[in-house]
Amino acid sequence: MTPFTRDQMAHRAADDIPEGWCVNLGIGIPTLVANHVPSTREVVFQSENGVIGMGPAPAKGTEDLWNINAGKQLITLVKGASFVGHADSFAMIRGGHIDLCVLGGFEVAENGDLANWATGENDTAPAVGGAMDLAAGAKRLWVIMDHTTKDGRPKLLEKCVYPLTGLKCVTRIYTNLATIDVVDGKGFVVRDMAPGLSFDELQAKTAAKLHQAH
Repeated sequence: MTPFTRDQMAHRAADDIPEGWCVNLGIGIPTLVANHVPSTREVVFQSENGVIGMGPAPAKGTEDLWNINAGKQLITLVKGASFVGHADSFAMIRGGHIDLCVLGGFEVAENGDLANWATGENDTAPAVGGAMDLAAGAKRLWVIMDHTTKDGRPKLLEKCVYPLTGLKCVTRIYTNLATIDVVDGKGFVVRDMAPGLSFDELQAKTAAKLHQAH
């Protein structure tokens, strides 16, 4: 069995973004998504620090230190990009103008609950931050994360253990083992799996019942 790499996970998510959507990318693996959307497909990437029209990561030697995303990573700008204040940026988010948000995650429950900001460890963020607004305000939320923790504990659960970021907000999950939809009334529905992985093996690494897509 060959798990998907971080870039492959981001590529799979990018392939599913339709033409014309406005998309917010969270820190971590989600930021890689912008690198994999074809230049022939118009997708507007928004960052909550006030950037509308982010492009792929800059090539080495072409970085502009003034252009960063909300995670303080260097970015490029596409033609027609603009900068707005935080009030306008969060008005976009809270007003339901973001078609899709892609976030990382610590845990996702089978009803779509998301926990992605606190684990109780010493390096926990001091507050939930903008992820809470995105989980509540975006029209749909996808999560990209590893299927299990480093010590093998499942991250897809019947119920989240960590503090929640949002309630019933996740609609799709991209892991290093599978792509899984969260379907109301049914739970986790598997769309595809990593090469060489069986459904039973995937189920063994998941702490909630999986359903096969038909």
